[in-house]
Amino acid sequence: MSAAVLVLEDGTTFEGQAYGAEGQTLGEIVFNTGMTGYQETLTDPSYHKQIVVMTAPHIGNTGMNDEDPESRRIWVAGYVVRDPARRPSNWRSKRSLDEVLAKEGIVGLSGIDTRQLTRILRSSGVMKAGIFSGDALAPVPELVARVKAGDDMKGAALAREVSVPDEYTVEPPAGTPVTRHVVAVDLGIKAMTPELMAARGMRVTVVPATVTAEEILAKKPDGVFFSNGPGDPGADDASVETLQGVLRAGVPFFGICYGNQILGRALGYGTYKLQFGHRGINQPVVDRTTGKVEITAHNHGFAVDAPLEGASDSPAGFGKVRVSHVNLNDDVVEGLECLDIPAFSVQYHPEAAAGPHDAGYLFDRFDALMEDAK
Repeated sequence: MSAAVLVLEDGTTFEGQAYGAEGQTLGEIVFNTGMTGYQETLTDPSYHKQIVVMTAPHIGNTGMNDEDPESRRIWVAGYVVRDPARRPSNWRSKRSLDEVLAKEGIVGLSGIDTRQLTRILRSSGVMKAGIFSGDALAPVPELVARVKAGDDMKGAALAREVSVPDEYTVEPPAGTPVTRHVVAVDLGIKAMTPELMAARGMRVTVVPATVTAEEILAKKPDGVFFSNGPGDPGADDASVETLQGVLRAGVPFFGICYGNQILGRALGYGTYKLQFGHRGINQPVVDRTTGKVEITAHNHGFAVDAPLEGASDSPAGFGKVRVSHVNLNDDVVEGLECLDIPAFSVQYHPEAAAGPHDAGYLFDRFDALMEDAK
């Protein structure tokens, strides 16, 4: 294996071995606490322009298959693991992880203490970083300068960079009658999301992030969905304007992750950047409607700034709003419920790809919201 080095913007370096493609990659470095689901993580568009560190030590054991990708390609800017599998072992595996990383040009690094790296990120917060190998290697001061010159995640509007260029439709399974029509705005959507809606009898029309409210309403949907996605919601005024048009029309709305942040902004609340974000499949969240604690899948670095207690008035004039879900680790807003218009959202990923299935009921809640609005 050839040498590789990970460089943080504060000057910290980790020397390891090249994993996947060789060369240079820059991005915001974040950590994922999931022990499984690396294929879904890699293909989650929400990781666009981020270097992902896996806290689980052994990665690649089950190889890569053709069934589990959540989008059309790998989106991570770089990949950091401790102990990569020497060979995959799973009946569905078609190829090894390092083979796929190399084929898709994903520069990675292995053989470092990812526990130490995670502790640094938890203490100092996520930061710019770079992985360098092969011809990209240079003296450390030069590499630090390259890292510092990289793009900031704060202020970055990235949803349109990962969205599909053309709309497509996901139909219910054979034998399942169509009961609703949902327009899903692809801000970085994962494939499992429209599949789970379709399994409940919803015909899902997935549209690009550039869609306008007028174009959505012209399709006469029973409901509108905004997906997860990458970047800073504070920089995405276009999506906020689109959603406000949908809300004014009274069409039932459901949003997850980035869609939750866009709903927060559309209602008039602010958003802010978390110190190190929530990324993994083991985050405890309480649903205040039922009192149940769910173990949930997350991937976000920004959050909605809304009052945690009681119902507040939407600063944008959409009536009363309450925080419906809260993260039990740090009291971050994990869901919004509008009390005067048919709209709600959650910050986490109920499609469970990868992750637990505790939150699958939210798709049923969306279905009930559309039924009530008839």
